[in-house]
Amino acid sequence: MRIISGKFKGRRISAPGNITARPTTDFAKEGLFNLLNNRIDFEDIEVLDLFAGTGSISVEFISRGCSNTVTIEQNDRQCAFIRKVCSELKIDNLSLIKTDVFRFINSCHHHFDLIFADPPYELNKLSEIPDLIFSRNLLKPDGLFVLEHSSKNDFSQHPNFSDHRNYGNVNFSFFTCK
Repeated sequence: MRIISGKFKGRRISAPGNITARPTTDFAKEGLFNLLNNRIDFEDIEVLDLFAGTGSISVEFISRGCSNTVTIEQNDRQCAFIRKVCSELKIDNLSLIKTDVFRFINSCHHHFDLIFADPPYELNKLSEIPDLIFSRNLLKPDGLFVLEHSSKNDFSQHPNFSDHRNYGNVNFSFFTCK
């Protein structure tokens, strides 16, 4: 994995072989952040990263100047890896919370500028995630929610859907408050 831009640009993060996460490909991550660059100013925004896996997306946001990233991951090994990366890069504005994403969503009372979710593509509740985000009012009024998913999912009929992009086998659906 490579950090695409910002203060850690070009740094490589090598996940150990015992990580079960499916990291967003560098190609897809670069495409996503090119799109986001045209939509938002990264400096001083608050980000929520759900199903963080290796933490690659969280670190990319921090590298680009986000003031705080709340990172949710349940797996012990992946949490340990995220902590290790934060220690090596001296990142102190990434808040890692080891918990179930759905439990976190249901108890969260904070509002975020941007929410990114990269659930396992075969997750049974994947299609429920946009409704949960909006029913819990987790986005600020001008916020953006990005959901990574496979081509099997189509969110174009969701009332908050705004756009869809795909990069190879990686699909991103974008949602805004309406």
